[in-house]
Amino acid sequence: MGVKNPWEPVQTVSNNQTPRRQLHVKNGEPGILTTQVNKFLDWGRSSSLWPVSFGLACCAIEMMSTSADRWDISRFGAEVFRASPRQADLMIVAGRCSIKMAPVLRQIYDQMPDPKWVIAMGACASCGGVFNNYAIVQGVDKIVPVDVFIPGCPPTPDMLLYGFNELQRKIREGIPNPPDPLKASDMKLVGPIGEEL
Repeated sequence: MGVKNPWEPVQTVSNNQTPRRQLHVKNGEPGILTTQVNKFLDWGRSSSLWPVSFGLACCAIEMMSTSADRWDISRFGAEVFRASPRQADLMIVAGRCSIKMAPVLRQIYDQMPDPKWVIAMGACASCGGVFNNYAIVQGVDKIVPVDVFIPGCPPTPDMLLYGFNELQRKIREGIPNPPDPLKASDMKLVGPIGEEL
């Protein structure tokens, strides 16, 4: 009498799944796939987002752990955190943004090529969080157009992945970016030396 296979129930269940629909091939050539060019481009953009490294405070630790092996943001094509904004198309603002850091945030955003997207990670980046005072920007949506807000103090890596998936869905469905808050209000950010950005 042989030894019983302990994996037999799992193998039986997984081997009895409904097979995928077979691709019909005629004369050794596959069929024709039709789509719209903009849908194809949006699918490509959503599957290869490159975030810019912009961690401001404690939420940045959670953002870093999202790219580690347990959560693995590289499954979604975003494993390349770029040090240069000219090579990135996604800004994850992780943490509180001070008034002095606001012109730098805007300058990095302006250096990113179009199309570009922004995720506000955490309560501080979304609405100022517990820092309701003169030194902290009460939401980075007053400086840059934010596509996805992620609540929490700090939000966990799976919350960032959910927000990332929501951004991918918005890109694939062709939902446009929100209006630029500085262009809509004709306001100017003044840098540390007094020059306009």
